[in-house]
Amino acid sequence: MKRLASRIVLFALFAAASLVAVAQPWPSKPVRIIVPFAAGGATDVIARLLGQKLGDAWGSSVIIEDRAGAGGNIGADAAAHSPPDGYTLFMTSGSIVTANQYMYKSLTYDAARDLVPITGVATGPQVVVVNPSSPFKDLREFIAYAKANPKKINFGSAGFGTQTHLATENFAYAAGIDMTHVPYKGESTALTDLLGGQIQMVTPNLTAAISFIQQGKLRALAVMSRERIAQLPDTPTAAEFLPGFENAGWFALMAPAGTPREVIDRVHGDAAKILLSEDFRAKLAQQGMTPMATTPAELGALIRDDSARWAKVIRERGLQAN
Repeated sequence: MKRLASRIVLFALFAAASLVAVAQPWPSKPVRIIVPFAAGGATDVIARLLGQKLGDAWGSSVIIEDRAGAGGNIGADAAAHSPPDGYTLFMTSGSIVTANQYMYKSLTYDAARDLVPITGVATGPQVVVVNPSSPFKDLREFIAYAKANPKKINFGSAGFGTQTHLATENFAYAAGIDMTHVPYKGESTALTDLLGGQIQMVTPNLTAAISFIQQGKLRALAVMSRERIAQLPDTPTAAEFLPGFENAGWFALMAPAGTPREVIDRVHGDAAKILLSEDFRAKLAQQGMTPMATTPAELGALIRDDSARWAKVIRERGLQAN
């Protein structure tokens, strides 16, 4: 009888502990944000800026986990197949959830099915950069050389189908030039090889390159924004050489499908407060970016619209990764 009573007491204690665990407010342990590119790129920088602020708001650690490779697909797959318990979030660049489905013949995840939108985070232009030892002093000289020497210029990107790859393809199409693509696991690794002289050009997100430009380690030939930017006032826009040309990237926060709605709402609400704050806006401005706070529905609409646009571009350009 005593043994039975002891078992009943133990069962009651375990049951009570389970109820307490279920009732624990989120987050009750560290939250990780998967970044699908190497550290130092724009996606990683933005994730760390937002992650720090979210951690402060939640009183909990936010861990940034870089899972680079395959044009962002390795990180996207890791996020898509993580438990939908609210403790895994995904910082994506726009191309991963819009263009990769058309760029790659087969993927191990379906962005529309396996990931749910939370909020847009930031947007900003790409920038055409070369090594300071390069003979090209402006975009006009670069285009003239590329036209006279097809395929002679090797350009780096964060990987097939990434925003940096597609930005360069858009630029090449508008300029009427043909270059050789060298994909990397992130724009930071592409920039490393550009600094070392292994490749001749990259069009990274401005966030990844701005410090190198300001330190004189890279030469900016043009920014892809509609107008010149305050951070690089002497750098012309690509449109000054190619009328009407513009290209910008965006970054967003998502979660595995099935993540509790209350967690999505909590993350969205807290992120929106941070994104709309003057402090965070100033931090993004230093990186050449602007905040892009959206509702989950607005982000979903953006993904659908951009998916249709990239489907057309990729089909017309004949771009294929595998």
